[in-house]
Amino acid sequence: MTDADRSSPTTLADKIDALFRIVRRPNREQFSHEEVARACREATGESFSATYVWQLRTGRRDNPTKRHLEALAQFFDVPVAYFFDDDQGAAIAKELELLGALRDAGVRSVALRAVNLSPEGVNTISDMIDVLARREGAAGGDQTDR
Repeated sequence: MTDADRSSPTTLADKIDALFRIVRRPNREQFSHEEVARACREATGESFSATYVWQLRTGRRDNPTKRHLEALAQFFDVPVAYFFDDDQGAAIAKELELLGALRDAGVRSVALRAVNLSPEGVNTISDMIDVLARREGAAGGDQTDR
């Protein structure tokens, strides 16, 4: 799966995997399938195993009950529409990616320092980031050919 694929998850498995990758414990470690399953069992009172969570995450199972999706949404603190509405799901996925990026101390530092800039200053920084991203993207393409 490429980064572009990850930025807009489309399948249920992609959406669940994105939640695992981005929504983390306070110590920034991923939640285990067992932790998620246990919380979902407690929320629903229904059967919900770590294996089932893994199967949903990897696409081996793709038809959970609405109640199971509601429990997953509750655990990961996203609206249940993330799973059902493609437009809302895409918007939520973008917000999750931003939150994931802000976990990085360097990105967070830049963002916090940019808060005090004028709108023109923020636009300048944004333009500079675009230029650097294009340069690094081109450089990255050259490196993969080596």
